[in-house]
Amino acid sequence: MKRVFSLFNVVTLVLLGASVLALQAVQRPPETPEAPKLELAERTALKVKVYFTDPQVQRLEPETRTVQVTQQDTGSVAQAALNVWAGGPNDKDHLAVVPKGTAAPKVYLRSGHYYVDLPAAYSKLRYGTSGERMLLCSVTRTLLDLKGQDVTFLVEGKNVETLGHLDLREAFAGRDCADQ
Repeated sequence: MKRVFSLFNVVTLVLLGASVLALQAVQRPPETPEAPKLELAERTALKVKVYFTDPQVQRLEPETRTVQVTQQDTGSVAQAALNVWAGGPNDKDHLAVVPKGTAAPKVYLRSGHYYVDLPAAYSKLRYGTSGERMLLCSVTRTLLDLKGQDVTFLVEGKNVETLGHLDLREAFAGRDCADQ
C-alpha cells in the first residue's frame, strides 16, 4: 500500500494551500484610503502703509491698508502690500500709479534686499521720466517701510537697463525716493 503522507504529497498540499491564500489576497478589493485632513491656514490681518501719488503727480501719499496674510514673514507681507498697491487707492484724493487691472509685480526678498519683477506691461506704460520715478518710488517706499535695505527692479525676470527712461541698473534705496 502506498503512503498517503509522502513527502511529495505534503509539499503539494502546502503549495496548493499557499496558492489558494494568494488567490484570495489578490482578489480582495483594496482598502479605501482615508482622505487627508486639510487645514486651512489661518489668515491674519495686518496694517501696511501703501504709497500712491497726489493728483498733481508731485508727491507720494501714504494710505494705511489692511492686508490678509497666512504667513507673517516679510516676503509674504510685501507681496500682499504690492497686490493692494496695484489695486489702487481707496482715498479719492490719491491717484493710482498703474492703470486699473494691471497685474501686481512679484516681489522676492533675499538677505534684506527686495527684488521686484515687473510684468512686461509696466515697460509699455509710456509715463515719461517723472511718471516712471513715481511708479518706482511708490513701490520702493511701500516695501522699505516694511523692512529692507533696497529694491532692485527686473522686467519679466530679467535685468534691464531702463524701464523706459529711468536707469534700473542700480538698486533703489530709501534716499533715492526721499524727496517724493
